[in-house]
Amino acid sequence: MFDTLSKRFLSNYGNSWIKTPNFQRLQKKMVTFDNFYGGSLPCIPARRELHTGMYNFPFRSWGPLEVFDQSAIEKLKNKGVYSHIVTDHSHYWEDGGATYLPRYSSWEGFRGQEGDRWVSRLEREKNENKNELNKKGISVDQHMANITRIHKEANISSVRTINAGIDFLQKNADKKNWFLQIESFDPHEPFYVPEKYRQMYNCIDSRDIPYWPTYQKLVDDRFKDDLEDLKKEYAALITMCDHYLGKILDVLDQNDMWKDTLVIVNTDHGFLLGEHNWIGKNISPVYDELVHLPFFIHDPSHQNLDGKVCGQIAQTIDLPETLLDYFSIQDDTVRDGKSILKILAAAAQNQVKERDILFGVNGSFACVYDGHYVYMRASQNPDNEPLVNYTLAYTQMRGFYSSEEMKSLELVKGNRFTHGIQVGKIALRNQMDSYALGNYLFDIKHDPDQNYPLHDKRLESKMIEKLTVLLKKIEAPKEEFVRLGLSQN
Repeated sequence: MFDTLSKRFLSNYGNSWIKTPNFQRLQKKMVTFDNFYGGSLPCIPARRELHTGMYNFPFRSWGPLEVFDQSAIEKLKNKGVYSHIVTDHSHYWEDGGATYLPRYSSWEGFRGQEGDRWVSRLEREKNENKNELNKKGISVDQHMANITRIHKEANISSVRTINAGIDFLQKNADKKNWFLQIESFDPHEPFYVPEKYRQMYNCIDSRDIPYWPTYQKLVDDRFKDDLEDLKKEYAALITMCDHYLGKILDVLDQNDMWKDTLVIVNTDHGFLLGEHNWIGKNISPVYDELVHLPFFIHDPSHQNLDGKVCGQIAQTIDLPETLLDYFSIQDDTVRDGKSILKILAAAAQNQVKERDILFGVNGSFACVYDGHYVYMRASQNPDNEPLVNYTLAYTQMRGFYSSEEMKSLELVKGNRFTHGIQVGKIALRNQMDSYALGNYLFDIKHDPDQNYPLHDKRLESKMIEKLTVLLKKIEAPKEEFVRLGLSQN
């Protein structure tokens, strides 16, 4: 699992200038999905879905697994499947992610990514990058401190993570009944990458390299050259990721593991690098570049499909059911996803299964995709209210909910999302301003780059109905219907 891996930056999906030969190897070894979508953005909300198979964004922002969540990973562990994760995703050891790693049988973490509060900032080198695109602030200062511990490529935390995963594979290739999650934070920003990969793209030699973009809407074209340089930095980091992906594939080849091992390569979300005049991932409309993801899977029982492209719609919420299905573990838990193994079985029979799916960001856009059209519904009032979070874990990314927010806390009746357990309801004021951006409707079949928004009231009404049906199905909070201007009747 890579973080922030953009589908449009891989040769598998038509990119002609980025060097990803090992991702290209996946084309022969696995099934390539070209209709795979995220659910809840960004990082930790996506990981909650990876455990629960439940849409997170209508109910909660960034936060830990809750006491009422039914982690499929923990179910594997409890049913005798040894589950191990190696990761350098530092948000797991912050307030907003602290309950994820204990769900595994064991875990190994590597420090130093992004703003990981690791090395004392008193030891940092001064940040002298003056590029206007580059991020400023405490996380950058922390990064400057962290990289004082990185003296060679082998010290980079994502490299250490993948090498630890390779070590697990080599030691356990002949054992049965285990699940390994190799989770690389790269190619997430900052795009910090050794020089040899940068040289492949003729990256600029300057102290003002635009390598850590500030999330923003671009209002003019003065950053045109900087954006091209930024894309090269991202490309260099993807190529480094590709190199180490190749080492994993080598181990699978050398130990003939394809014959009896389920293999998945995925990501949580993409990234905007100037497309649609945005930089970032969770402040803009939920464009295709963010949520339409690369996905590869090899199922030993469907090896006849390897090398083929599957056009069936699938999502991150499908991964928990997929894992439980593969290990033949009976699961009576209510989940929103479905097993991708069953999707493959249907594909093998040339059975096309239509499916409507949700995706979005808490307190921002709620979106529906039906295989043809995407509709993004913004807040229908400028205050973005009412907005609530359903939670029994009162933490955000770093820190707790504010005292003002906690004063709004009330205990309410549980529902499908909480598996019947009573839950706290907290009223929030959210910084996301989807109201100012308005609603968007796109014809993905004929306009995959989303350059031409549709203005068709009849079609919009149809997509609003689909969005409403799905939100009702998952028992989204009544406040979400009000915020989005949707009827609950």
